[in-house]
Amino acid sequence: MTSAETDDAAAAVTRAPTRVSGGLRSAQAADRLARDGGNVLPARRPPPLWRRIVSQLRDPLVLVLLAAAGFTLATADFTDASVILFVIVVNTTVGVIQEVKAERAISALSALTAPAARVVRDGAQREIPAADLVVGDLLILAEGDIVPADAHVVEASALLVDEAALTGESAPVDKAAGSDGPAADVSAGTVVVRGRGRALVTATGAASAMGRIAVMMTAAPAMTPLQRRLAGVGRLLAAGALVLCAVVLALGVFRGQPVQLMIVTAITLVVAAVPESLPAVVTLSLALGARRMTARNAVIRRLPAVETLGSVTVLATDKTGTLTEGQMVLRHLWTPAGEATIEGSGYAPHGDIRRNDTVVADGDAPDLSQLLRAAVLCNDGSLHPPDGDDPDWLPVGDPTEVALLTAAAKLGIDRETLHTRLPRIGEDPFDSVRKRMSTTHQLPDGATRIVCKGAPEAVLQPAVLTDPTQLIDRAAARADALAADGYRVLAIAQADRPPSARSGAPEQGLTLLGLVAILDPPRASAGATIAACRRAGITPVLITGDHPATAAAIAVELGIIGAGDDVVDCRTAEPGARAGQGARVFARATPQQKVAIIDALQATGQVVAMTGDGVNDGPALHRADIGVAMGKRGTEVARQAADLVLADDELATVVAAAEEGRRVYANIRRFLLYALSGGAAEIAVMLTGPIAGLALPLLPAQILWINLITHGLPGLALGSEPVDPDVMDRPPRPPSETILGAGLWQRILRVGAVIAAVTVGVGVWAHATGRPWQTLTFLALGVTQLAVALGSRARPGTRANPMLPAAVAAALALQLAGIYLPPLQSLLGTEPLAITDLLIVTALGGLGYAAIRLDRRLHTTGQPPSHHGPGPAVPGPARRLATSPPTPALRESGRPPRSGPAESTHRSRTTIISRGRR
Repeated sequence: MTSAETDDAAAAVTRAPTRVSGGLRSAQAADRLARDGGNVLPARRPPPLWRRIVSQLRDPLVLVLLAAAGFTLATADFTDASVILFVIVVNTTVGVIQEVKAERAISALSALTAPAARVVRDGAQREIPAADLVVGDLLILAEGDIVPADAHVVEASALLVDEAALTGESAPVDKAAGSDGPAADVSAGTVVVRGRGRALVTATGAASAMGRIAVMMTAAPAMTPLQRRLAGVGRLLAAGALVLCAVVLALGVFRGQPVQLMIVTAITLVVAAVPESLPAVVTLSLALGARRMTARNAVIRRLPAVETLGSVTVLATDKTGTLTEGQMVLRHLWTPAGEATIEGSGYAPHGDIRRNDTVVADGDAPDLSQLLRAAVLCNDGSLHPPDGDDPDWLPVGDPTEVALLTAAAKLGIDRETLHTRLPRIGEDPFDSVRKRMSTTHQLPDGATRIVCKGAPEAVLQPAVLTDPTQLIDRAAARADALAADGYRVLAIAQADRPPSARSGAPEQGLTLLGLVAILDPPRASAGATIAACRRAGITPVLITGDHPATAAAIAVELGIIGAGDDVVDCRTAEPGARAGQGARVFARATPQQKVAIIDALQATGQVVAMTGDGVNDGPALHRADIGVAMGKRGTEVARQAADLVLADDELATVVAAAEEGRRVYANIRRFLLYALSGGAAEIAVMLTGPIAGLALPLLPAQILWINLITHGLPGLALGSEPVDPDVMDRPPRPPSETILGAGLWQRILRVGAVIAAVTVGVGVWAHATGRPWQTLTFLALGVTQLAVALGSRARPGTRANPMLPAAVAAALALQLAGIYLPPLQSLLGTEPLAITDLLIVTALGGLGYAAIRLDRRLHTTGQPPSHHGPGPAVPGPARRLATSPPTPALRESGRPPRSGPAESTHRSRTTIISRGRR
């Protein structure tokens, strides 16, 4: 069903009140199911194994090796061909194994939707599979239900729906019938947390909000920066090898050399030019990095993401559950007699209530006790203590109401005891028009108590309260100030009526008890993490579905933006364009807009990491260069769409993972310096050897053997080198920088020239003195490269990476085995050496160690402290948060502030950007 058809269907069902009572007829439902398809989500089929293998074989380096193997087979050189093909099989197998993973994002979305649905059909209620729902079905919704499809509410009784996973809004949303706006619409995958209702289905399957998210997540993931850089290196090396091969072959034939000899020489040059172990070494290095990240609570789901973390230039983060705890907490109380603050976190009823720095106990402050008792009475939530292995308190119902219960428990007020003593005998549920709720309770003397709770603008009215106008104005001003700081503010009032008074809960003649200010507090580490990102040159960006005032408050407090910086309201402004212009806070963003923001940032050359925990974050996590999901509180959809899952739900773990990513990238460049300098030396030896009188210095099998032993264990060990201590005090490398940039090419040529000089020198000396010159050349090339490996350590002379000396020793043993073991002698064409010759060549190979150490010193001396330039300046709030934790009363709100003075006060500090403004 197309979007236009969905809109037509939605309009049709809302114009058909005659169907509300009896629902669809079974025949109608069957016809629509056959026409539109089932209420199931679209999925992208994973590629078959053969396609994965072909993808690995299309790598430019592998194609060159395949061509070399083909030529060797054509010349009946089966030994060399077997060695080349063995290398190809090993590399392809490693690549396929690491690539294969379960693609569960869509199945996770399906699990989030309801497996069954209650509907009215043929005038009777029945339960059907959710997959059989069609447009026009009449849904029956009750507390605890997962909404199975998009629908329009036609009946509602205190219906409250949690849309946080879909929209990012902290607070549940009230739904009411009789409206054409979002207040009367429910979406698939959201949860009914209170009340009941009926709704007509307007969209199913791919046409639903959840389905549109699923469609956005079926696209194949884009290549990571490392994959793009390595692909470029592969194409460059492959092209260079082929050109070199063609030139040498043509020149040889032109000079009258035997064609067979020139073909062997050309194939040898190709093998020398191609670092055939590069794919395997990179993959294994990434795997080691992933294992180290797992030890730091960062679980990698896609290997290339390991390195991508190190190149991140923008960290785009969701708010609810990522920067914040994802739990509403009552932080501030106001009564006509004074104010108080409440300590503690989460729903655990632990923490002090303080007034004027003095701890308040039940009975010490009657006004606070009365306010919190009223908040418990006018409350449909419940709070249950830890059970079994779960150490957390279990909230049931509206998180705002549970926050009130938690605060009351801190003062010793027990919900069950209070409701038993003052039972509820009537209620007037909350609705989006009145913006308040009232309950009536029986007092022991027969009188009744009416308690009213709601938005300040709905309660602080002369028609509701009997308080003096001056007090009402004072309370309204305080509510405005709290709302402007990002709190969700509720006003609470009550009145006792004699037994002779009319029953019910008329919301008038009440006395104001006070205000409660609630927030979703930030995580303890959030401020310091944002400051650490800035020090590392990573720009933090906040993208949330919450209200602009909420986004602005937390962004300013955490140092994401300054007090006068812009906040983009995505409902009225174009977020993609604003992202390209440098905006850093986006509010009221839909899943599609989050993707547009990511696209705009990437279009400017940024490498973007996106963190999130909700269904609404799934497409953006999928689109970002690196998607990061919360492991504990995140939805399964977010976890399956992400490349990295934070097992501890701490944003600080992202910074630790970025440090590990920079370590991996530095070690890959270290391996490229080591491997490509050896390859350059091999090419130089093959080209200059004949000039120096060495007809064919090395055979293809000998070069492959050297590459295998030098790139294998030592290359893997180089991937375990420790990170530089100041790596997170430097900006990330420029996104446009190639993997061989920043002087690496020059270093490769310098070190390669030394290796080649030692190797050719040994070969000429051996040839002139009648020694087995090809075997000595083979030995010199191997030991000099192994000496370079030892000198490539990040911290020479330390025990930081004991794997490398052990790997070099094992590789040296294999090199000697190739000389002294008869089976390998036959395979490689070598012969035994005298001990004196062996010791002389090994000593000369030590020049490789000296060369790499000298080159590193020259490179370090020639570079400025940071060749990337300075990172972005850290604003005042970030500097403060870098050394101290955020204040407990970090402002946050699930609802917009009151209009009027509060709005203007807040916007004087932070500008809300909408279309047509600014």
